[in-house]
Amino acid sequence: MFTKEYTPLYRGFDTHYGYLLGHQDYYDHTAESAAGYWGYDMRRNLTVDRSATNHYATDLFTDEAVSVINRHDKNKPLFLYLAHLATHSANSYSPLQAPQKYLDKVKHIKHEKRRQFGGMAVGLDESVGVIVKALHDNNMLDNSIIVFSTDNGGPASGFDLNYANNFPLRGVKDTLWEGGVRGVGFIWSRLLKNMHRVSNQMMHITDWLPTLYEAAGGDVKKLIKPDGVSLWSALSEDAPSPRTEMLHNIDDVRHIAALRSGDWKLRLGHTYGGNWDSWYAPPQVDDDSAAPLHLFRSPLSKILAQPTPPPNWSDVVISCGPKPANASSNCQPTRTACLFNIRDDPCEFNNVAASHPDKVQELMGWLAAYNATQVKPANKPIDPKSNPKYYGYVWTWWKTLDEDGKESYIQEGFNSIPASSKNMNKFQKPKTSDL
Repeated sequence: MFTKEYTPLYRGFDTHYGYLLGHQDYYDHTAESAAGYWGYDMRRNLTVDRSATNHYATDLFTDEAVSVINRHDKNKPLFLYLAHLATHSANSYSPLQAPQKYLDKVKHIKHEKRRQFGGMAVGLDESVGVIVKALHDNNMLDNSIIVFSTDNGGPASGFDLNYANNFPLRGVKDTLWEGGVRGVGFIWSRLLKNMHRVSNQMMHITDWLPTLYEAAGGDVKKLIKPDGVSLWSALSEDAPSPRTEMLHNIDDVRHIAALRSGDWKLRLGHTYGGNWDSWYAPPQVDDDSAAPLHLFRSPLSKILAQPTPPPNWSDVVISCGPKPANASSNCQPTRTACLFNIRDDPCEFNNVAASHPDKVQELMGWLAAYNATQVKPANKPIDPKSNPKYYGYVWTWWKTLDEDGKESYIQEGFNSIPASSKNMNKFQKPKTSDL
């Protein structure tokens, strides 16, 4: 976002309401980044929106989505992208935040951090219901495709000061274990031809563009060199997935890589020195912790006309059996490549590289082929002039681009900012002692 040309209105969206960084406080909407970089981060289109202060982020985004739906011209198509803050961690001094109205619905969760996370999830869940109702009330639901998905595995067991849950999968967010790379989600639409089922077709995040483009009636052949492939037939009709492999990552700086081909997954290296390579069960999983059944009953079920949930959820629950004694030690990815059969062993208990050397060699070849096409990373060090303190403690773009793409700084330091923006008496970062 170093220039405004990298913000949503310059990337195809007609409107934007939200923040520019990767997280924010749920109430005061400030965001901390590197040490000493902190500021307010909430905008309506290109304008800073101070009216959001003291209003819960999940509710704000829900209200905005409903407003977009209500005022939309029903004779035109609508693409609504709602990237909720929930259940991401907020700032480090108050990472998990939920209003009491949501916390009251998860009193059965005794663990404090998991209860806070649960409250955030309740708010997210209710948001989905409110938005679906708005589509129904505007006679748009029957012609809608609703996709609910994650962008990565959860930060479990205190990672990033969060208490998500990937169990029984291995690892957390920002690892190449299944707990870090496997995304869960659902599609709801009356346009689906084969409904009420669990989809296990392989899909990569880059496939969403051609998939939704085809679902909306577009000709995928007209897309210019898309990274993904359309899975609309696979998802709608339960046809085989056209995707048979995916590259999870190659990072020569962190010395990590992982590749999936069919049922096989190859991985090398680890993040955080391997300190987040384990299996993290949530702190409260006994039968007494089960949520009351009324929490799963919603007026929305009448709108969606969903069938009664099956008594056995085995189709959607991953079960890997007992963990072998050597599960934590049989893969040493900093020494040699590890190989897992993800269909049979989604929990990555058993490294079978030694018994399948030909498969390891094949996948190493694929990694080398991918790496040969790698573009050198364009990461740059932090630019001191991006610090919000130079812009009234507001996160903003700090450069411009001319017609030739040449970069120029908008302002040369704090002295060029109007005096009204320098008045910080009404807006100060909270001290630890004030929390």
